[in-house]
Amino acid sequence: MNERTATNLVAVKKKISPMRKNYIARFIGRCIVLCLSILFAFQDPAVFAPLEAGGFFCRFSLLHILWLVWMGDMLLQMVYVKKHVPLGSQKLFRQRYLPAKGGFDADGLRNYIRERTRSAYQVFLIYGLGIGALGLFRHLEFIGDISLLIVCIFFYVCDLICVLIWCPFRIFMKTRCCTECRIFNWDHLMMFSPLLFVDGFFARILVVMATAVFILWEYSIMAYPERFWEMSNEALKCSNCTDKLCSQYCGKRR
Repeated sequence: MNERTATNLVAVKKKISPMRKNYIARFIGRCIVLCLSILFAFQDPAVFAPLEAGGFFCRFSLLHILWLVWMGDMLLQMVYVKKHVPLGSQKLFRQRYLPAKGGFDADGLRNYIRERTRSAYQVFLIYGLGIGALGLFRHLEFIGDISLLIVCIFFYVCDLICVLIWCPFRIFMKTRCCTECRIFNWDHLMMFSPLLFVDGFFARILVVMATAVFILWEYSIMAYPERFWEMSNEALKCSNCTDKLCSQYCGKRR
């Protein structure tokens, strides 16, 4: 490899895609939200009044803005968006499907979906046990509703840590990157699971919306499995990636 080629490779590695830049900015924003929520929990708990049963419609709070952001994020996972939303979240839609040239192995697809679904529900079980522990702590009044919301916001930050830095779920899923990820749109359900133990409109609607996103995702995998495997959907291959969202993983694959 000559010096010019080496220089070009270094430049490619250092280049950050617009999608990744967007996610870095969002990550910083989420960290700020987490810090502010902890500060408000100690200094001004009244900010969390919308959490209470009937409190959502009493008076405006900064929490309403966060609620609207979360609802908007979930809505974008349920409709086709041409730009600004990563393929990993949108691959359930026909418009993001690029049929494999020459067809694909139907048995291979079936085995792939079966294996990844088995791994996904192992994650679901382990995560569910952790959420169950939170529910027990809430029942025993070791923690309150505000603490559960802060846990949700912590998960909100962790969601992008998984995308930008390192994802522990890859250990179970054996996933190459976020674009290929079997559980990409589980993020909000996992994020808002602690709110199962909180009464009131604020929590209930978030959980219901997250469940709707989850159901749509799981239905799409069962109804259109070919959209979720790179051997049947050319759009999922590294060579066709436009997001370059998980560039640290892509660089290791090249």
